[in-house]
Amino acid sequence: MKIVRMGELAVSSEADDELLTIGLGSCIGVAVVDRARSVAGLAHVMLPDAAAAPNAPEGKFADTAIPALIAASEQLGARRVRLEAVMVGGAQMFEVGVGSALDIGARNAVAVRAALAKARIPLRAAETGGRRGRTMRLHVGAMTVTVKEAGGREVELWSAPSGQRWNAEAVSR
Repeated sequence: MKIVRMGELAVSSEADDELLTIGLGSCIGVAVVDRARSVAGLAHVMLPDAAAAPNAPEGKFADTAIPALIAASEQLGARRVRLEAVMVGGAQMFEVGVGSALDIGARNAVAVRAALAKARIPLRAAETGGRRGRTMRLHVGAMTVTVKEAGGREVELWSAPSGQRWNAEAVSR
């Protein structure tokens, strides 16, 4: 098991690996997978934009984490055209007005969606928003993503059965 901490990312092509990120409050966990090559990656994105911190770790910001995650996945043999994404997190952890610039969770979710769209990576499932933190687990061999909300039980959010073709529509939960 590889734990992906805030601002970090990890990739794997080992069937028995699990990539895990905990403490997803306003942060976003974003997974990318290439089923054909059995490559998967996970980033723990903290903030939307790296403009104010150009020397920060690549995984910290949505606009740098997504390209870095794609590049790291490609180094293990993934093909960009086959990558699919899942995202979890983006909770509103503090009392702020709806649409407030202080709602970092919502801003992170928008930024991750925009970065995935810019990279032409389809978002297959998302569990974002709410007021509770989450844990996200990516099972590399099975190509499944599970999520556990604080105080809840772990449930499968997305699974990529081999041989199944996905349509171009993104699925959100």
